[in-house]
Amino acid sequence: METLYISLIVLLFLLAIADLVVGVSNDAVNFLNSAIGSKAVPMRTILIVAGLGVLVGAVFSSGLMEVARKGIFNPEMFFFDEIIIIFLAVLITDILLLDFFNSIGIPTSTTVSVVFELLGAAVVISLLKLYENGEGFGGLEQFINVEKASEISFGILISVFIAFGVGAVVQFISRLIFSFDYHKKLKYIGGLYGGVSLSAITYFILLKGTNSITFLDQNVVEQVLENKLWIIGFSFLFWTVISQMLIQVFRFHILKVIVVLGTFALALAFAGNDLVNFIGVSIAAWQSFILWQEAFLASGVLPSQFLMDGLSGEVQTPAYLLVIAGAIMVVTLWFSSKAQYVVQTGVNLGRQGEGQERFKPNALSRTVVRYSVFVGQTFSQVLSDPVQDKINNRFSYPEKAFSYKKGVAKPAFDLLRASVNLVLASILISLATSYTLPLSTTYVTFMVAMGTSFGDRAWGRESAVYRVAGVFNVIGSWIATAAIAFTAAGVLSLIIWFGSYYAIVVLLILALFSIVRSAIRHSKQVKYQRNHKKFNKTDIITINEITKESSENIVKIISGVNDLLLDVVNNLGYHDLSRLKKSLKTQEELELMIDELKDNIFYYIKSLEDTNVEASKFYVLTLDYLQDMVQSLAYITRSSHTHVSNNHKNLKFSQIRDLKSVQRDLDEVYNELVKAFQSSEFDSIEQLITNEKKVLDKISDLLQKQIDRIRDTENSPKNSKLYFGILLETKNLTKTSISLLELFKEYYEEARQEF
Repeated sequence: METLYISLIVLLFLLAIADLVVGVSNDAVNFLNSAIGSKAVPMRTILIVAGLGVLVGAVFSSGLMEVARKGIFNPEMFFFDEIIIIFLAVLITDILLLDFFNSIGIPTSTTVSVVFELLGAAVVISLLKLYENGEGFGGLEQFINVEKASEISFGILISVFIAFGVGAVVQFISRLIFSFDYHKKLKYIGGLYGGVSLSAITYFILLKGTNSITFLDQNVVEQVLENKLWIIGFSFLFWTVISQMLIQVFRFHILKVIVVLGTFALALAFAGNDLVNFIGVSIAAWQSFILWQEAFLASGVLPSQFLMDGLSGEVQTPAYLLVIAGAIMVVTLWFSSKAQYVVQTGVNLGRQGEGQERFKPNALSRTVVRYSVFVGQTFSQVLSDPVQDKINNRFSYPEKAFSYKKGVAKPAFDLLRASVNLVLASILISLATSYTLPLSTTYVTFMVAMGTSFGDRAWGRESAVYRVAGVFNVIGSWIATAAIAFTAAGVLSLIIWFGSYYAIVVLLILALFSIVRSAIRHSKQVKYQRNHKKFNKTDIITINEITKESSENIVKIISGVNDLLLDVVNNLGYHDLSRLKKSLKTQEELELMIDELKDNIFYYIKSLEDTNVEASKFYVLTLDYLQDMVQSLAYITRSSHTHVSNNHKNLKFSQIRDLKSVQRDLDEVYNELVKAFQSSEFDSIEQLITNEKKVLDKISDLLQKQIDRIRDTENSPKNSKLYFGILLETKNLTKTSISLLELFKEYYEEARQEF
């Protein structure tokens, strides 16, 4: 029996390692968002600073492990074997839940997930105990710490609204003071701003340390808490002088200093606060095992007879476990692609400029934006025109505010907003900690970033409906986190209760399968995005470069069209519905690719030199032809899928044979066309046009052939409709290809002159 539980404890620690990996991937947005979005320092430096913060915070987190042992449920009411079931259900659920949100790039709260997982599993086990004992469910309160769970939930909810509101107001005031051209102001009041910011960060680090470091003398902790105003005041004076010296004497960019130190501070807080969410459960299980083992050796008490009242006391976590956990977190921070994906969600929603929007608008976001515009217009009527002009001037930013060297993406927002994000998050978390108020560091840092982007007027009329939809999606996922965590952990604990060790094995296999499948899908998604990465719009200046960019797009689209046409014709011949569904998905990817390219037309044209107006027209026409090709193929794909889905008669063998014949001819032309554009050798354009015209002639003959069939032997109107539709759209597809080639032929001479 002892060996069995040792195996379960080892298993729980292995699960904790997996939880660390997925947890860090999710929570990296907390402290990387501002530094990455503003490009304050190189990425390597950001990761080094964040890694140091994570390591320090991990060592300081020992005193925070109580929430997993006694914060949500009353351990003295559960036996050892029941506690192990709760902890197993929590860890399996947490890994699957966080990995799911990481895969879709949504930051969620590890605090909320672990709290509601513990709550869900404990509630189910408690109800089972009450049922077996013949007691009513009204006795549930003796098992669950309802007051603590309610306090945590309410505190987290309130912190979301406070973080957004404070972020919006402070950023608005900061921008009024500094504007986007803040460099001159920093020479004079940068020391004061640095003093406020760095003293806030210093107090934040000091407060987190005294609350977390268990080996500090209690008198030291009390002295810090009793003299916090003196500490803040002295720190403010010290950092104001240092900041002014850095600006005037050493020519340091004080905002970069604030961002770097703020990143360290939030990374420290993340590890100190959230490490419990990843390994606290496993450590609590290990401590439970030690307590039972001592009792078992002393009196032979069975796991189902040993109450876990020992967990109610203070139990210290070994430092080496914290160091190991911190090291795993740092490694994950450096190498996790999912962490970078989650960070990009916050950066994308908060960026200052326009660009590709990740989220689609919904009815709620449209309504909110519509009423916000109305309120804004009403409020503006109260202010005089001179006041409005003055405010607007503070929020108008020159392009140089976000300029970057050629070939490198510009920052999503400036250093002023990045510093406000970090300082405000530090202050809010410090205040909550000093008053022992529960909050989620993820929710606070994310909502502060959203509030500052709103207050900075980053959500303009062109982007507001998308950004608001994104925020609502993230908040909706937070609500879903609590519900899913509670339900899933409860269900898993129920399965383990009745299924015992067999259920554990099955659940672990399913969890492993789910994680591996998620990793494969994410890897494919990253590869797809890398392969379809668009040419940087800031690099497109000349007709030569436009031709090169267009050639790359043509190769991608035509290769996709050619492959998909082959799949559709083959799948239609086999009457294979499942493969036609896959064809529909491929078609949607092609349409999305075209939409992304067309979304950036404005930026391509803006980046061109004044002398290259013709290049703009060339680029727009190229994309228009590519879109026409994809639309023709969309009709072929969808009508084929609908035909098979509705169980209509198969196309006749002769019809499939004719369609394959046309497809083979187009395949030869498109392969030659792709080679031409890949090599930028366009001497064969004339021959390609001739070959495509032959395909048009063949399609015309097949149309006449089908008309003759209808008059003689054809008796299926649905088949005729589908066949005619495919031929006519293939004809349009071919005509568009010819128009595209003729366009390139027209512009080829000009492009060749630049080579």
